[in-house]
Amino acid sequence: MTEPLLVANDLHKAFGPTQALRGAGVAVHSGEVLAIMGPSGSGKSTLLHCLAGIVRPDSGSITYQGKDLVAMGDGERSALRRTDFGFVFQFGQLVPELTCLENVALPLRLNGAKRKVAEAKAQQWLDRLEVGDLGGRRPGDVSGGQGQRVAVARALVTGPKVVFADEPTGALDSLNGEKVMRLLTDAARGTHAAVVLVTHEPRVAAYSDREIVVRDGHAHDRELVA
Repeated sequence: MTEPLLVANDLHKAFGPTQALRGAGVAVHSGEVLAIMGPSGSGKSTLLHCLAGIVRPDSGSITYQGKDLVAMGDGERSALRRTDFGFVFQFGQLVPELTCLENVALPLRLNGAKRKVAEAKAQQWLDRLEVGDLGGRRPGDVSGGQGQRVAVARALVTGPKVVFADEPTGALDSLNGEKVMRLLTDAARGTHAAVVLVTHEPRVAAYSDREIVVRDGHAHDRELVA
């Protein structure tokens, strides 16, 4: 197997008196879908947020393509989140004032792309996620499942190397959840992007290539705790 794309070792993170991570570690390889599972409060979302550079751990190391993510300044980490990292959250977090097309084009626009170029690429991704006819609508005018597919298109439009998905189907019914997961994983694999997926649902984790379980702030391969 090739060298990991993203590696975390011995991560510790506390929020006040609460120890969210107590030495967690994980390696993510290009093109794989990794599910992070665990009960509520186990630290799985904190682990994802540390890997994505959103939260800085209190101690431990995170390297992305050999670069020290923990030592990066806020500007450097923000730049990574605009280019190399994509995000899908439980409730989509689309900008309500923008159309679906404008939402998907937004990361490209923030990176300096001209509007026509950005929107043309955004439309391609909306088509790929089977919501190409919704470009002119605003997020409040589409269903939850449709909105989440728009959010997936926004996450993938920049060609990220890692997509972080935090409970991406948590607000959807089972049918829409299955469709979002199929489209997300198929599209990511088509671009060789890694997906780091936080979920507590086995049916969602079933779309992954590998599972780890977070318990009491530690991460373990699924096979070791089954």
